[in-house]
Amino acid sequence: MNRPYSNTKATLALAKASFRSIMRSPSAVVFTLAFPLIFILVFGFLGGGRVRVDVAIAPGSDLQNPVIAALEKISVVHLIRDKSTEEIKTALEKGSYDAVIDVRRNTGQPAFLASVQYTSASVDKGNILKSVLNNLIYSVNAQDRAPAVAELKESTVQGRVYRTIDFILPGQLGFSLLSTGVFGTAFVFFSLRQNLVIKRFFATPVKRSSIVFGEGIARIGFALLGAVFIILVGHFCFHFTLVHGAVTVINMLLLSLMGLIVFMGFGFVVSGIAKSESTIPPISNIITLPQFLLSGTFFSIEAFPSWLQPISRALPLTYLNDAMRKVAFEGAGLWDVKQQILIIAVWGIGVYAVAVKVFKWE
Repeated sequence: MNRPYSNTKATLALAKASFRSIMRSPSAVVFTLAFPLIFILVFGFLGGGRVRVDVAIAPGSDLQNPVIAALEKISVVHLIRDKSTEEIKTALEKGSYDAVIDVRRNTGQPAFLASVQYTSASVDKGNILKSVLNNLIYSVNAQDRAPAVAELKESTVQGRVYRTIDFILPGQLGFSLLSTGVFGTAFVFFSLRQNLVIKRFFATPVKRSSIVFGEGIARIGFALLGAVFIILVGHFCFHFTLVHGAVTVINMLLLSLMGLIVFMGFGFVVSGIAKSESTIPPISNIITLPQFLLSGTFFSIEAFPSWLQPISRALPLTYLNDAMRKVAFEGAGLWDVKQQILIIAVWGIGVYAVAVKVFKWE
């Protein structure tokens, strides 16, 4: 008695064969593990942080005073305006802002009282700002001589230390997923089509969906193993923050899965429009390089010129990186990053709509 053909078994067999092929591919290992790991090691050993001190101006603070005017002229200080008290408090606790300043007019002497609240999450930047403010207050008072114009009051908020690795690792993980999804998918399906492997599959009972799912399962499995490896190296070697431990890791892997599925859609598009194998790298680079450079992989997009920031905020990798950082450092759940997930999903729908139009089986 003949058993009915099982496309599920065919899918799993294709996934197993494809996974073995990926493991033997030097380029797959380099893009998924080596490059991100090298960057993590470099930035992990370097430590360091941002070159500017981010200081929020408290709501209701007087803006027309010599203290704020002097701070605006200091290049190392970046003043942040129009933020609510709750937003500032949250940013101080997680180290996104280095301090908050509140300048009020005084009925007596001195004319202004400047209250500064630092965060223990950014001790180095706080020390820089303390030095700047002490010199500034001395200069302001010296210029106007007696009586004193301003007085400084200081305090500190307890916050979680924000390390360079907490910014770099999610960006490198996103880069790994982007490279795997685009380059891996494009090269594999173009090669299968060019070498007539897919055509041979059509001579068997294997469904087209089984071919796609088989290859997809292999790439997703390999990429998620790479993601786990990167996260664990970052956590145990460089103290990458995982607020809720294993739960945070699972949430990061779910985000990685969503991002990878979208990036594989780009790979299907590239394999469909490429005329030869030599055209795959330049087309893929047109998709990956702008995202790698502009999506906050190495630096916050806030550091980019204002005209460039809208472009950065239009890229799917930007939202994947942002969601990863919120989940890892702030302890956000998936529902808390629903906006980022929605935008990634919209990109996925658009990309796969294009992929269906351009993808070729033969």
